[in-house]
Amino acid sequence: MTFFIFVAIIVCLTGLQMAMPYLVKKTIVFGVAIPEEYLSDAKLLTYKKRYTSAIFAFTFVAIIAYVSWFYWKAPAEELLALVGMFIQFALIFLSITLYFVFHVQTKKRKLEKGWGSDFKQVKVTDLSVRGDDAVLPWYLFALPMIVTVGMIAYTGFQYHLLPDQIPTHWGANGKPDAFTDKTPFSAISLPLILLVLQAMLFGINEGNRNSGIKLSPSSLEASRSRQLTLRKNTSIFMLMTSVSVTILMAFLQLATIHMNLVGDLLMMIVPMIFLFIILVGVIILALKVGKSDQQLDENSGGEMADYEQDAYWKGGLFYFNKNDPSIFVEKRFGVGWTLNFANPIGYLICLVPIILILLIAIFS
Repeated sequence: MTFFIFVAIIVCLTGLQMAMPYLVKKTIVFGVAIPEEYLSDAKLLTYKKRYTSAIFAFTFVAIIAYVSWFYWKAPAEELLALVGMFIQFALIFLSITLYFVFHVQTKKRKLEKGWGSDFKQVKVTDLSVRGDDAVLPWYLFALPMIVTVGMIAYTGFQYHLLPDQIPTHWGANGKPDAFTDKTPFSAISLPLILLVLQAMLFGINEGNRNSGIKLSPSSLEASRSRQLTLRKNTSIFMLMTSVSVTILMAFLQLATIHMNLVGDLLMMIVPMIFLFIILVGVIILALKVGKSDQQLDENSGGEMADYEQDAYWKGGLFYFNKNDPSIFVEKRFGVGWTLNFANPIGYLICLVPIILILLIAIFS
């Protein structure tokens, strides 16, 4: 079972990485804004093909080796899981490396050709677009947090059932391999971490709601529809993530309180199923947003608002613009949002929870 789950995850992750250059905004090529009339440039198309070919070739070789190793050596479940995770991380590392290689080449190509250098800088405001914004309401994100508070209370009532050594980490074989002494704080450290994660997702959703809806002066309806589609579906994805993480953490907490509730096999499989569900959610989100972009760009005359913003993007991944009040902006590579790193509110939403989680982990 472990083997087949990991193969499925690797295949899905590969498909997502291969499609990434085609799922981002059409006028963005490896994090660089390109005028629409130059998108068919032969070198740009070659960069995309080389990226996808390299990802495919790596995964093809890795899966052949993984499958052969599984059938010829029959390795233990734990070793299978470790190698499967290694392949996933290697794939992500390769994707990031290739992205930076082609980002530099695309940026160089744009400068050599002078693409977009004569475009005018125009800002557009549509006061009616907020009325169509479909970001999910805050109380939906509060519901999983209520469940977590209930879980903390339940742990308190069942404190006497907890073992003297509380598991803090489970190995790839589903067995706990790290422990901490039983204390009132360590007993609820897992749901406390969950509560912080839920609060972060809550904050990101509200940050997205209050961030600017960026419109293109050359294709108002297209950019308007894409932004609304992205905001709605990322909000749904974050709620799905919050609910899924809540179910997973509740499962682990109950398994800690009631030691004989589940077996090692289930402890090993459930987190992998959770990972697979999240990955499928990312793929669905990418397809929805990517499809919307392809449909709308048929009538687009180019998105001039993006061209002058290259200077605000470092490496095409990190956005720094102190003149932009937005907390989050659409990614230039990948699907979803990234921080405006010049806005301190974003650090409060994302970094403070991470610090809190580290502190809970250290002192539990």
